[in-house]
Amino acid sequence: MAHGRPGLTGALAAAAVPLGFLAVFFLWPVAAIVQLGLGDGLGAVLLAPSTWKIVGFTLGQAAAATAVAVITGMPVAFLIARTSLRGNAFIRAAVMVPFVLPTVVVGLAFRSLFGEGGPVAIILANAFFNVAVVARTVAALWSHVDRRAEDAARSLGASRLRTFTSVTLPVLRPAISSAAAVVFLFCATSFGVVLLLGGGEYATLETEIYLRTVQLFDLTGAAALSLLQITSVVAVLVIGAVLRRRSTTLRLRGRADTTRRPAGGEWGIVAAAYLVVLALFVPIASLVAKSFESGLDGYRALGGTGFRGSLQVTGWEAVLNSLRAATDATLLALVLGGISCVALVTLGRTRARPSLVEGIDTALMLPLGVSAVTVGFGYLITLHLLPGDLRTSPLLVPLAQALVVTPLVIRTLLPVLRAIDTRLRQAAATLGAAPLRVWREVDLPLAARSFVAATAFAFAVALGEFGATSFLARPESATLPVVIGRLVARPGELNNQMAYACCTLLMLVTVAIVIVVDRLRVGSVGEF
Repeated sequence: MAHGRPGLTGALAAAAVPLGFLAVFFLWPVAAIVQLGLGDGLGAVLLAPSTWKIVGFTLGQAAAATAVAVITGMPVAFLIARTSLRGNAFIRAAVMVPFVLPTVVVGLAFRSLFGEGGPVAIILANAFFNVAVVARTVAALWSHVDRRAEDAARSLGASRLRTFTSVTLPVLRPAISSAAAVVFLFCATSFGVVLLLGGGEYATLETEIYLRTVQLFDLTGAAALSLLQITSVVAVLVIGAVLRRRSTTLRLRGRADTTRRPAGGEWGIVAAAYLVVLALFVPIASLVAKSFESGLDGYRALGGTGFRGSLQVTGWEAVLNSLRAATDATLLALVLGGISCVALVTLGRTRARPSLVEGIDTALMLPLGVSAVTVGFGYLITLHLLPGDLRTSPLLVPLAQALVVTPLVIRTLLPVLRAIDTRLRQAAATLGAAPLRVWREVDLPLAARSFVAATAFAFAVALGEFGATSFLARPESATLPVVIGRLVARPGELNNQMAYACCTLLMLVTVAIVIVVDRLRVGSVGEF
């Protein structure tokens, strides 16, 4: 085989590494939950009225939060995609901040606004998270849609509203549908927000699985609920896939041809977009203000274990635990994600069937479709069967976090690697470079910025991961999000102040990482 000619066997061998990890640390635990859920307890759980009340609340709050996110995200998408105003780069980065904030931080931020919470607080908090998903997903398409059809409709006398509903909206429908499906999925599997704002009265499938496992030790009931949740997630994914298939091919134009200074009524939409962005910072400002309500008492208390020893670690030890676990998870995710990307790109350059490449790509994304709580629960009922009983290993939390963030690494790196001109690789091969040297000398330098961005993004998400970590972290090695959850659940004003101080620290680190990621954005390449 000529130098630089990708090998099918080598690519398949490389793909076997992340797929093997996926099989052991994702498919096996989830299959065990399905098996447990199909046992004798399934009928009792399905027939219980309380189960369907929880299902109804899960779907209802997710639908309402999705509607709020779509309605508020559309003006922001217009601002980013169709206008050439100064400051749009800041808006693009600002709307991304809520999306990457840890769920426990957002939950506590809304608790500082709404007291004990409730359905309205849950819906607004979930929408707060996902405005960025709608704004950036829709903007990615809207910024390349030809304006001439809209201008023709306006010149024929159509109002702006009629032009939008008859010309623009049908074109944007695939992006809006895709974003809505993703948002609904995120809201239906929301954990930290519902746990903190539900007040023990309002529960979703996600929080009920956690409560039945941790407090009631009802593993069969929790497994049955996990089965219900997996079924609903698969249904949403199928509906999303069907909607995507209905999309039509468009003639897209460069961003420079589609943006211009707003005119007339468009300024009203711009003003609405600015109001949405401003509203996104209200909970964040409230959280920071709350952390200083008693001066620096909350921050000083980080050196202790809370009111009457509520914790087994100090606040600063929790910070170190978080940094250590997130670092390990990020390194593991980079290795798995990097190998996955190399395998997928190489397979795409061979004569491998496209369906095989798409199948492997989809399989690697599966952890995004199942909640972290379900994964954490699956670990508890399976990993003791592995040599050494991994349930007591300090690697357990990084393994679960890596499973969550590896798909994000792949989605950040893969588009960039696929976009590299193959002629550069062929030229290097012609000059005698071996395949590994071609990767090192051509692909890696071009993908370096995206690699750093993927590293920062993965670290931020791992740092704030709460769902699986709340199941798996031992009290003596609790991470910052887990400590926040435990402080809020225990009485004492000092605990509240510590929790707000921890949230503020976590938020500041996350925001700094978002700024770095946005600075490293590579043109229009990338999937979200």
